[in-house]
Amino acid sequence: MILKGNKVTLRAVEEEDQELLRTLINDPKIERTVVGKSFPVSSYQQRKWFEAHGGSNNDLLRLVIETEKDGAVGMVCMGEFDWINRVAHRTDIKILPSKVTDSGVAIDAMTTLFRYAFDELNLNRIEGGVLDYNEQAIAMNKLLGYEFEGVQRQAVYKNGKYHDLILLSMLKEDFREGARKVRRREQKEREHGGDRK
Repeated sequence: MILKGNKVTLRAVEEEDQELLRTLINDPKIERTVVGKSFPVSSYQQRKWFEAHGGSNNDLLRLVIETEKDGAVGMVCMGEFDWINRVAHRTDIKILPSKVTDSGVAIDAMTTLFRYAFDELNLNRIEGGVLDYNEQAIAMNKLLGYEFEGVQRQAVYKNGKYHDLILLSMLKEDFREGARKVRRREQKEREHGGDRK
């Protein structure tokens, strides 16, 4: 199944996406925003990973983000599903800014993923975590409808020091309100003829 947003298409990972995925893992600017730690990945390691794991599995949904103008620009993930309580405990997005010529791609990708999660997978709750210094992600998550749930103090070691992890969650009704905010923002941008990231 291919998921269509206003600006993006989310699709399964294909073999030809391996260099994109390797670049996303190895990019130091992206690594700085990731909760957790990545190690440098070679082309050989990337191929072996794809042969062993492919794209998605029952516990982790991985989708490539494509735009009509720029092609494949990133990836979204959702996983650690609790199917009894209808919860996804993990969400991630990685985009190569150098490949994107249109603004709003990240917001549209996440909105499209959440719509699928709530409307097709029948999830009731999605959880996430953001590093305390990632102000852009905090603002985007707030716009999308995430609610603040708490802080894990000094939970993540990055860039030579410990950082707080901000805990977020979104319920189906939070997403509906967030989607309305996103639509209003997009309408204002169209009326003023400008784009914001």
